[in-house]
Amino acid sequence: MLQPKKQKYRKVQKGVTKGIAQRGHQIAFGSFGMKSLEAHWLTGRQIEAARVAISRFMKREGQMWIRIFPEKPITRKPAEVRMGKGKGAPDHFVAPVEPGRIMFEIEGVSMAVAKEAMRLGAQKLPVTTKFIVRRDYTE
Repeated sequence: MLQPKKQKYRKVQKGVTKGIAQRGHQIAFGSFGMKSLEAHWLTGRQIEAARVAISRFMKREGQMWIRIFPEKPITRKPAEVRMGKGKGAPDHFVAPVEPGRIMFEIEGVSMAVAKEAMRLGAQKLPVTTKFIVRRDYTE
């Protein structure tokens, strides 16, 4: 009996991001969050740049949760290679983000500090975002 060929990574087709987030659309851990308002692929470098900007402004006070992870492999063929000969090797990984997805959450700082930290982090991302507060939050 023939055995199926083993793959080194999961082949994922590009797909189209349609609609709004079905999961990860509510604040689960912190009191403040950053919500995406549009669909986009975020690279690991973009997520890390936003994380650094947020944690620097908070001066490492409080706690932060990153709710997205780059798990989708994006393949690329080398430069000046002819067409054909199969799919290219994985080049980098992205996190597909849809509208309504919570990307970052913060706890343990004041609302003014959290709002400014999220604003600085949002500048590092290629999506428009919105600052949100937990419904039962009291200062």
